[in-house]
Amino acid sequence: MSQLSQNTEKPSLNPEQWVDKYGDYLYNFALGRLRNSTNAENAVQETLLAAFQSINSFSGKSTERTWLIGILKHKIIDHFRKNYREKPVTDITGDEQAIDQFFDRTTHLKNSPKSWEFNPSQLLENKEFWGTFQNCLTKLSSNARDAFVLREVEKLDGKEVCKTLNISSSNFWVLLHRARLQLRECLEENWFK
Repeated sequence: MSQLSQNTEKPSLNPEQWVDKYGDYLYNFALGRLRNSTNAENAVQETLLAAFQSINSFSGKSTERTWLIGILKHKIIDHFRKNYREKPVTDITGDEQAIDQFFDRTTHLKNSPKSWEFNPSQLLENKEFWGTFQNCLTKLSSNARDAFVLREVEKLDGKEVCKTLNISSSNFWVLLHRARLQLRECLEENWFK
């Protein structure tokens, strides 16, 4: 063994302090993705339990908080998988009606999107914008919202989103397209005007 590997020690973890140090951050992270306080609390609890059970697998290559967030992300994806495995087939007329408002009979856009004049870096720091964005996100159908969050927020690739939500690739891209159109309209109406 090399001398370097002999001197390398795993950092010590202190699970007794996880709730005090990281509880609020983990909860807010989960709440932003799951949009339900009970589900967010459960995901955090499952995360802390899983971390405690696998404490010996912590290699120290990341910070304690980053390690916990990684576990939480997996718990959030597991939540979506479970919900979509158990979800009955629903009537899609609501989604069709929502998308029909954007197109005329010849499938052309009724109103072209307006040009957004803004500074992206300022917008990212604006808490009021994020409140409006979250409000617009809640107006989407649950299928479209979940597809959008997993793809655009969690940065999962399309195949992983399809697997998680138990949907076909074509359904995924339709949901994502609808979500983007509806978010754009909502933001134009509630923020950019």
